[in-house]
Amino acid sequence: MDQELTGREDDLLFILDDGIGRVTFNRPQARNAFTFEMYERLAEICERANRDQTIKVLVLRGAGDKAFAAGTDINQFRAFKTPQDALDYENRIDRVLGILETCRVPTIAAINGACTGGGAGIAAACDLRIGTRSTRMGFPIARTLGNCLSMSNVGRITALIGPARVKDLIFTARLVEAGEAASVGLLTEVVDDLATLDTRADEIARLVAGNAPLTLSATKQAVARLQKRLTREEGEDLILMCYTSRDFREGLDAFLTKRAPQWRGQ
Repeated sequence: MDQELTGREDDLLFILDDGIGRVTFNRPQARNAFTFEMYERLAEICERANRDQTIKVLVLRGAGDKAFAAGTDINQFRAFKTPQDALDYENRIDRVLGILETCRVPTIAAINGACTGGGAGIAAACDLRIGTRSTRMGFPIARTLGNCLSMSNVGRITALIGPARVKDLIFTARLVEAGEAASVGLLTEVVDDLATLDTRADEIARLVAGNAPLTLSATKQAVARLQKRLTREEGEDLILMCYTSRDFREGLDAFLTKRAPQWRGQ
């Protein structure tokens, strides 16, 4: 068994065992919200999988029993001072999730509890998503920060569930329960509980790891070629409209002080 504990205070763990790479988002006290360092480490693991032929599949999960990942840690946004900070952030998200989505090996998200914002983006970038009865997925940004999805996330989620459902999720800012998530394509399978989730994710990982790798790779690449995405440049005006707004600052302050935001559309 090959084990690596990396990132600040071991916020993201990676274990390679018999061809299965297990990635654990290890901030249960923060509902596994992502720091910028965690995004970069996830990209590094995917890039390692691209080089290391002993890695056959990656399984992603959140530590604890409350969340897969609750998006980006809101404290990361407090340092934003310029429009370029917003562009750099969304460029990071586009780049990291692009690396995850195009990773050479199949990727499986084992999702228990909350899977929201950036966490739902990570799950959507995986090839397979297994949930439990407690799984709740969505992008509640219209009632929290007033920001917007990265352009790659818009394209990715639209490809999964269609434009009308994307608008429904964003406009209502609601979280989708496991049954509905499975019916619309956000989840590929639902199991009863966390213990069953771990077992089932391992079963699927071992099954997939034993199949022909070139067939799996060709399928991933063919599907990717079918999906047209907005470029970063095509979406920069939308990113700046949200992140440089008074509403975003209001949403950030309201979230951190635990009050309802007062939106002005400015």
